[in-house]
Amino acid sequence: MAHVIARDGLVNRSFVADRTTDSDAFLEHITQFTPEWAESISGVSARDIEQAAQCYGAADRGAIFYTLGITEHICGVDNVQSLCNLALMTGNFGREGTGVNPMRGQNNIQGAGDSGAIPSNYPGFQSLEDPDNQRKFEDAYGCEIDAERGITKVRALEQCGDRIHAMLIDGENTVVTDPDRAHCEHALKTLDHLVVIDIFLTETAELADVVLPATSWAETDGVFTNTERRVQRVRAAVPAQGEARPDWWIVCELAKRLELDGFDFDTPKEIFNELCSLSTIYAGLDWDRIEKGEYQWPVPNRDHSGTPILHEGEFENGRGIFKVVGYRDPAETVDDEYPVWLTTGRRLASYHTRTQTGRASGIDYLLSEEALEVHPDDVSEWGLVDGSWCTMSSRRGTVRVKVLATDRSPRGTVFASFSFNDVPVNELTGSGYDPTTDTAELKVCPVRVEPEVV
Repeated sequence: MAHVIARDGLVNRSFVADRTTDSDAFLEHITQFTPEWAESISGVSARDIEQAAQCYGAADRGAIFYTLGITEHICGVDNVQSLCNLALMTGNFGREGTGVNPMRGQNNIQGAGDSGAIPSNYPGFQSLEDPDNQRKFEDAYGCEIDAERGITKVRALEQCGDRIHAMLIDGENTVVTDPDRAHCEHALKTLDHLVVIDIFLTETAELADVVLPATSWAETDGVFTNTERRVQRVRAAVPAQGEARPDWWIVCELAKRLELDGFDFDTPKEIFNELCSLSTIYAGLDWDRIEKGEYQWPVPNRDHSGTPILHEGEFENGRGIFKVVGYRDPAETVDDEYPVWLTTGRRLASYHTRTQTGRASGIDYLLSEEALEVHPDDVSEWGLVDGSWCTMSSRRGTVRVKVLATDRSPRGTVFASFSFNDVPVNELTGSGYDPTTDTAELKVCPVRVEPEVV
């Protein structure tokens, strides 16, 4: 698409000159990537690629929205940077109806990142490599903080039983969601002690030494931040059941019993206000000010009305940086032994690993079981039968799944969700990870699909 935009004279030259850097190298680089080249890899027709590029490039305002189909590859960071390149070359930043917008996979993913749930950042996306930030948080927390970058969950699982002997998993069904399930289960079983905080006894919780019951979203006061950076209060609608307690309370109690200082919080209000005192993007907010959910960060001071549109007039670092990104094959590619592409994802009726939706009987009316979506021509060629069972194998394992003939899948590609534990699709995935983020390559996995032998 970038090739076509440049070829057809759709580059916003004034925006590029005034607000970007490194454009010359980028524009030279993309001359080699024609729509025909892209068609040979993607299967999307060159004409469709041209039309998409021309529509986006010629639009007065163009917004890019992307999901996990972009990021769950070994080149996920490259993919997002490529989207940013498209927006930079067309001037689609800093105005209403523009931008590069990630559609988050779950509620409050944005809020988790804002709060510091990223190995390289303190709360508010403040780099831990900055000595000033380190001193700031050491003063706030009253202790020395290791300046070393943290590890991702992928690396933590690799170190189970070696450097890591105990683990706390809060609200995540790791066994079902993570790639290479056999590796994941083995890692958790090598721990000396596993604690899980959750609202139900999930497949991961069943492996735990201790399960601590958490309150659900409807039983909890707190704060969510959505993908447009809107900071919103959430309020308990019903009382907690049994011994369930909010996640923040459980973590604070564990910390206090480990004789750690700084966890003497009695309410989520106190926790949020501390976050605002330490985060530059939340600095102008507090618990009471977000009562009506009207502010979008950054809100740098009390007099600020919030920032509905990012990058108006200028970028935080001064200029947008074009990135020269090349093409890389997936970690594994199809071959004679594994000739079919498997791509995985979610289904509308079944949320994630069915921890909640799988316990609601009405959902069975919409989606009662998992099925492998296969193009009808492939069903015939591979000796399958619509509605019958097949086996699907990768270099890591084999699963048994029903066949669903549908032209939603292109020829040579099959689709299944990871929602159903009785069809553990993630036993097959896990061929590679993005080197920057450790995001697993869940969207492409070479497999072999065969009719079940009775």
